[in-house]
Amino acid sequence: MADMKQYVQDTLDLIAKRDPDQPQFKNTVSKVLESVIPVLEAHPEFKEQKILERIIEPERVITFRVPWQDDKGEVHVNRGFRVQMSSAIGPYKGGLRFHPSVNLDILKFLAFEQVFKNALSGLPIGGAKGGSDFDPHGKSDNEVMHFCQSFMTELYRHIGPDVDVPAGDIGVGGREVGYLYGQYKRIRDSYDAGVLTGKRVDYWGSLARTEATGYGLLYFVKNMLDAKDISLKDKTVVVSGSGNVATYAIEKAQAFGAKVVTCSDSNGYVYDPNGIDLAAVKEIKQVRRGRIKEYVETHPQAEYHEGCKGVWTVKCDVALPCATQGEIDLESAKALVANGVIAVGEGANMPSTLDAIAYFQQNKVLFAPGKAANAGGVSVSALEMAQNSERLQWTFEEVDGKLQDIMANIYKNAKANAEKYADPDDLVAGANITAFVKVANVMLAHGLV
Repeated sequence: MADMKQYVQDTLDLIAKRDPDQPQFKNTVSKVLESVIPVLEAHPEFKEQKILERIIEPERVITFRVPWQDDKGEVHVNRGFRVQMSSAIGPYKGGLRFHPSVNLDILKFLAFEQVFKNALSGLPIGGAKGGSDFDPHGKSDNEVMHFCQSFMTELYRHIGPDVDVPAGDIGVGGREVGYLYGQYKRIRDSYDAGVLTGKRVDYWGSLARTEATGYGLLYFVKNMLDAKDISLKDKTVVVSGSGNVATYAIEKAQAFGAKVVTCSDSNGYVYDPNGIDLAAVKEIKQVRRGRIKEYVETHPQAEYHEGCKGVWTVKCDVALPCATQGEIDLESAKALVANGVIAVGEGANMPSTLDAIAYFQQNKVLFAPGKAANAGGVSVSALEMAQNSERLQWTFEEVDGKLQDIMANIYKNAKANAEKYADPDDLVAGANITAFVKVANVMLAHGLV
């Protein structure tokens, strides 16, 4: 075991030496590699064939400039990225993020996570991530269109239905995907519907894709709770965010009989002791594209609080972080545990810091890691690709049924490997090990490439 611990440490030292300006990437890799040490011990061939050194290095990193013109005629230049991390088990697959925080460090850690999340789905998709430091918030539709067209004018040469299939992420919703796809189709003069997922249903998107990540999160959490004979019915749930993931996590939690009392945006959060009125949230965020503080204007019993961190001080049974990475730190984790939380399910990508996760596990909180719990979105994206290949469109019920099966299998496999290699309730290790073994074995089968 000591030999494999040193192998992992040597790999992390290599990252620190090569990319000292990428701490988030190193932290993400660290958590995954530390959890697979028992697997490395059982499979020395992974060390012999330098699997760790290969798996941490992207197959390709693409950067490019994105010039565009706003409605006033002013020219802007943003930076575009695509990190194609691994195509071991299928074409690269992962979202595009448009947000001022986007940089290579963030996209590499997201792409690394995406490889394992996609492997967990059981579907033939590799891992990638991309985006730009462009901020669509406050921009007109015309400005967003100009940016997306410029972005795709460069990206198109690096993607394709059997090469790399991007989707949406933070800042990239149905509007942006439509503009991106329109420009791709125009340049390629070809109706390759499978080149982007998250499309609208009327041009070959998948039913249930909008709901998939939020619904999938609740399906996973329900499997986790069911294994402990705990029901979601009448449980108090705290949710962060008010985008697609949060919205449909709230919807499915309410369908399971839970009482959801919060949601948030980047400015602050709403607490409604009567339970969140989801129709009002959808009107504010999806129709008017307003701010969540508008909720209290029509719901006098609700409270609005500036800042987002306080959402984790609300007493609850289940916490579902669905906003962004790093939103639950150690202080927030301590507040949740002090208030009696029994389960945490990650709807966002890496929303809990490493020390927060450790604190949850030390205090026997059931923890559903994002790479497993929020894999519903990319799973239905892969189902969208399948439908595009067949030139067919499945019903909502068909897609939702497949999603439920996928999330149940992800839980079952993560649980089985947690029991085999780690603590039976350590689904972080279980998910990491399940995905790592699958990717590593395929890499060995393909030879030194």
